[in-house]
Amino acid sequence: MHNVSAGASIAALDSPLIPHPTVVPEIAPRTSRAALPVHALIRPHVHGKFMFARDQKLFVRGVTYGAFHPDANGREYQNLAAVERDFAQMAASGFNAVRIPHTMPERPLLDAARRHGLRVMVGLSAEQCVGFLIDGKKDVAEIAEMVCAKVRTCAGHRALLCYSLGNEIPAPIVRWLGRRKIERYLERLYRAVKEEDPDGLVTYVNYPTTEYLQLPFLDLVCFNVYLESKDRFESYLARLQNIAGNRPLMMSELGLDSLRNGEDAQARSLDLQVRSAFAGGCAGAFVFSWTDEWHRHGADVEDWAFGLTRADRSPKPALQVVREAFAQLPFPRSGSWPRISVVVCTYNGARTIRDCLDALELLDYPDYEVIIVDDGSTDATAAIAREYDCLLIQTENRGLASARNTGLKAARGEIVAYIDDDAYPDPHWLTYLASTFLNTPHAAVGGPNLPPSKDGSIAECVAHAPGGPVHVLLTDSEAEHIPGCNMAFRKRCLEGIGGFDPQFRAAGDDVDVCWRLQERGCTLGFSPAAIVWHHRRNSVRTYWKQQTGYGRAEAMLERKWPQKYNGPGHVRWAGRLYGNGLMYALGWRRPRVYHGIWGAAPYQSLYQPAPTLLGSLPQMPEWYLLVVFLVAFSALSLLWSPLAVALPLLIGAAFPPLAQACLSAARAPLADEWPHSRRARLSRRVLTAVLHLLQPIARLRGRLQQGLTPWRTRGTFHCVPLWPTKSSLWSERWQSQEQRLQSVHAALRAEGACVSVGGEHERWDLEVRSGALGAARLLMGLEDVPGGQLIRLRLWPHVAAAGPLLSGLFAALSVAALADHAWHASAILGLLSLLGALHVVAQGTSAMATLTRALQQLRDERH
Repeated sequence: MHNVSAGASIAALDSPLIPHPTVVPEIAPRTSRAALPVHALIRPHVHGKFMFARDQKLFVRGVTYGAFHPDANGREYQNLAAVERDFAQMAASGFNAVRIPHTMPERPLLDAARRHGLRVMVGLSAEQCVGFLIDGKKDVAEIAEMVCAKVRTCAGHRALLCYSLGNEIPAPIVRWLGRRKIERYLERLYRAVKEEDPDGLVTYVNYPTTEYLQLPFLDLVCFNVYLESKDRFESYLARLQNIAGNRPLMMSELGLDSLRNGEDAQARSLDLQVRSAFAGGCAGAFVFSWTDEWHRHGADVEDWAFGLTRADRSPKPALQVVREAFAQLPFPRSGSWPRISVVVCTYNGARTIRDCLDALELLDYPDYEVIIVDDGSTDATAAIAREYDCLLIQTENRGLASARNTGLKAARGEIVAYIDDDAYPDPHWLTYLASTFLNTPHAAVGGPNLPPSKDGSIAECVAHAPGGPVHVLLTDSEAEHIPGCNMAFRKRCLEGIGGFDPQFRAAGDDVDVCWRLQERGCTLGFSPAAIVWHHRRNSVRTYWKQQTGYGRAEAMLERKWPQKYNGPGHVRWAGRLYGNGLMYALGWRRPRVYHGIWGAAPYQSLYQPAPTLLGSLPQMPEWYLLVVFLVAFSALSLLWSPLAVALPLLIGAAFPPLAQACLSAARAPLADEWPHSRRARLSRRVLTAVLHLLQPIARLRGRLQQGLTPWRTRGTFHCVPLWPTKSSLWSERWQSQEQRLQSVHAALRAEGACVSVGGEHERWDLEVRSGALGAARLLMGLEDVPGGQLIRLRLWPHVAAAGPLLSGLFAALSVAALADHAWHASAILGLLSLLGALHVVAQGTSAMATLTRALQQLRDERH
């Protein structure tokens, strides 16, 4: 089944007229359905980052057509005989779609397209109506009615690929009217189209100069991109994939002018652009254009020649090049592909593992093996696995990381790909992963994990709640973290770091292995089209249990990687998080658009402001400890009435998480909102908000169970001076200051200390943090003298201002309560003050002792 010749086609087309018949993994039947006949075109739908016609994956292989010189009645496509000839030539050349960019075609044209197996992307010309908004001649409702009238003429036609609301609203006009007004305008038109044709797909054709438009309501994302450099095109494509998110990305125009560049250069450029677009995970691409015959704004255009054919329809070299590129989607059939070992680790996964194994059997990849590691399951998992062509390894229950190491040891491929037992892959999953490995030096590569659409309303709400598997990107194509449900490694790199850490039995092993690879100088890649479908928890109880487990894993990671966490115990990512369920951060700073001088920048992006401290704090689980503390303080007002001032503080502390949960739920892109009743829509939003509130509490519970508390102290209390000290060492062996500090740093890391390196503007070299309130700092100075080196050391404690301030505040309140004869309140407040002061001292002395022991190693090595 799996050992297909490496020279075989990875995605060969059965016919130039019919989409490649690849089974949708969500349906995951045992055999694919027969290809659809040309006359029975099925209207496509969006499934993740690709389009499908029923259960057939649809790679859109398109070309733009028109505009042409209109007749006296303004019809551009009045010569149906010429249209039939052009469509026949397109179909014979391997195209399956045609784009009519500026005119709403009449039904006879759609009928002709259907006869030739072509789907049509029709333009609704919203860009031509924007002037009405400026002049005030029509409002948005009137323009929407005009659009509806156009849609009614072809709604439901089987040849429709999608509706394009408009094409490239000019950047100066968008800047004139304002970004938000254009976004609301396009959203109103989108709703109008959906009312007339609910099953129709709707998009808007954007371009780099108005890239900043935020249009999350669109079914798919389309961009016109003209870049001749392969590196620049691929780089910008990766950026567009992150903008598209979980939606398909389609290149709505690619091309090159053969009049200025020559026909051979046009052919080479289009070959590069088409192949790069599909290799980059695009769901489709339209070449601009079919013919050099072109008419715009009342005149024939004669100084451009973007066509694949000349005005007389004689083919240019580019036509054959594009035909060959389209025949080898998503990658060329030639070349050597690495052997991949797919490892599925499972524990009592009988409920979902069959879907996983069904989809793995249907992977479109020439050389792979499947390894199932049964980690001591007590259900029917092993019996199900024996029904498939795979290697089954059964072990006692040792945890997830150990099971992954077992799969690594048995793997025979040079690439080892991991997928969870409650996930299943897209048919081209391995192809996109392997392509990334072949074209980059990355040690590991991951991809998106998307929730299936038919798991039920609770699973959908969980998918849009925080705490799910997300990826963290440093750039548009380089990752800081890839989640364990969809990750692949070069086997030698993974073995080079000793595999996974067995202490992580349920979660956290993927984060740890990513950090260890990066510590070795390796990089992680991200492929936006290497998709797996990952079932989310389908009940609030199981979601709570999962998040509690993740909290325990975070505590284990913090003990192993203290330098990755801040004082309260929150991980500090260098990159940006991508995925569903991200919490909406409160803030008052608005995003800014880079327009360039006079709005002339060719690439205009939207820059989101960095989250403020006040906006980020309520997202941390530890914020809920503050709420609990204020509840206790408010209760103390029963003993001493002035403490009632904590009540408004409690309300103020409880409001931000509640506001964030409501805003996040309101903005969650829940699927198929419009067909549901108002009550059903509201219930899903409410449940999503509740999950946003529950998730930090569950994480906090797991952290506290595992010892990750804001008041934790790393190290033990020692009677060492809690004031600055100076010392000096003599060494006969010369070393640079960097070497000596690296030696101290390594000693501290080996001891498990949380050590930071001083920044470019700091007057200290190393800092050891024992907790949120106490640390110790080291400054080193070297003096070269005859016969050796004099090493001067300065060591001093560093106490966070919050510790003394809180202790002083509680002490002052205790004295005030005592003066009011509130003995019980005074005793409690005094105890809090004393505990705070002792905690500051304990953390400071612990940090000083840890640093002193590391310096002792420096003394031992001075000779």
